Amino acid sequence: MQHGKFITLEGGEGTGKTTQIQNLHSYLTRLGIDCIVTREPGGTAEAEKIRNLLVQRDGGDWDPLSEALLLFAARREHLVKKIWPAMQKGKWVISDRFVDSSRVYQGLAQGLGETVIEGLYYMIAGEFEPDLTFIMDINPEEGLRRSGKQNQMSLDLNESTEDRYERLGLGFHEKVRDGFLHIAKTHPKRCVIIDADQTPDAIFDQMSDVLQIKFGLKKAVKSGAV
Repeated sequence: MQHGKFITLEGGEGTGKTTQIQNLHSYLTRLGIDCIVTREPGGTAEAEKIRNLLVQRDGGDWDPLSEALLLFAARREHLVKKIWPAMQKGKWVISDRFVDSSRVYQGLAQGLGETVIEGLYYMIAGEFEPDLTFIMDINPEEGLRRSGKQNQMSLDLNESTEDRYERLGLGFHEKVRDGFLHIAKTHPKRCVIIDADQTPDAIFDQMSDVLQIKFGLKKAVKSGAV
């Protein structure tokens, strides 16, 4: 049976993951690869309900373990109802965040530790891991500045504001950055660090180089093109 690939984008706030996911989807589609885009927490109707509890400004003040349990419940739904079925049909799946975010945000920055997170993940996913993870890296101060600007634009349009994590402070986000860099160092075959403090085109050029080497894909001429 044909089996698709699973690509994840990880990193702190304001790293431009959304833009690059759109570029990846366009690039792969132009190559004739059937691919879908998704996100965490979320991706299914049930998981999106949990997302609203966790990322909205007024979503609640969760105990770290309670928060992790909610995230892993959403992740299980995401895997069973969307990611795994798509991959079994030969589709490539591009996800904005996956388990590395839990390893960093709840495991490290909120202090739950590696044992708790890995135990929960094994229970819902076994040995499954992404085929490739891009770690989008930026100075936390710059990332929060970018993210705050984006959230203000959403607020001006009377949309819901998903800024609960941004409000946790610079010290928290410095831990987040350190955590993602640690994951990249300990999983070098899966993870690639991308300097997110570049132009969008420069960032995607770097990402497409990785795709070319890892999967034998044709080099992109520019963002979103083949």
